[in-house]
Amino acid sequence: MNDTRKAKRAAGAQRDESVTMRNKDYVKELARLHVELVRLQQWVVHTGVKICIVFEGRDGARKGGAIKAITERVSPRIFRVIALPAPTEREKSQMYVQRYLPHLPAAGEVVIFDRSWYNRAGVERVMGFCTDQQVKAFLKDVPLVEKAVIDSGGILLKYWLEVSQEEQTRRVEARIHDERKIWKLSPMDLESYRRWYEYSKARDDMFAATDTECSPWLVVNSNNKKRARLNLISDLLSRMPYKPVPRARVKLPERDKAGGYKDPDYPFRFIEERF
Repeated sequence: MNDTRKAKRAAGAQRDESVTMRNKDYVKELARLHVELVRLQQWVVHTGVKICIVFEGRDGARKGGAIKAITERVSPRIFRVIALPAPTEREKSQMYVQRYLPHLPAAGEVVIFDRSWYNRAGVERVMGFCTDQQVKAFLKDVPLVEKAVIDSGGILLKYWLEVSQEEQTRRVEARIHDERKIWKLSPMDLESYRRWYEYSKARDDMFAATDTECSPWLVVNSNNKKRARLNLISDLLSRMPYKPVPRARVKLPERDKAGGYKDPDYPFRFIEERF
């Protein structure tokens, strides 16, 4: 392919990526996918399957928004989101993956990790919170742990949300100037932003060691948040062997009789209706 054709193809891909999806189309498609997620939930409960979904990616890739899009119409008792804080001194003394193991799904559960054991291969490595030897040991051992999860009957999916430098900059700057988002921006986030290429190297090494046939990394282009969420949920559903679960037809029952009950003359403390 000559340079002119390459340039045109690259420009076309960039235009497609930046095209804003109409909110009406997004909401309609997301509602359809939510119906399928509810069907998936019913199948999970009915069959007792165990599903574990790992979310990783660069800061600003909007992992939280993608997770919210998955979970907003399903039961939090079935779809559990795990976002662990920094380890305690006691946890630091344990086997590294030990604090994650209690959160793995039991039968009839879907567990979503908003960042996971892969912190060791990412932020801990880049920020110097662990040694190079600890990183090497982790990358060597974690495929065996994940294989054990799968061999126990679990379904494990690992999603990496990728974002361009330009889009990450735009999103970080938006956090700086939006009082609703400023809480998302910590000194650690700013340092992570500065170390783009260190994170790139850490990601590459992580993929090389843990992108296995048994447990592959699934990469999501998240430069366009609406398309990324729809693509991710569609992919997730396509990897689940779920089927509709028969259920009884729902019929609204008649209310009970008043039996002499009367609304009380009580000064309920209604809030002010400002809207």
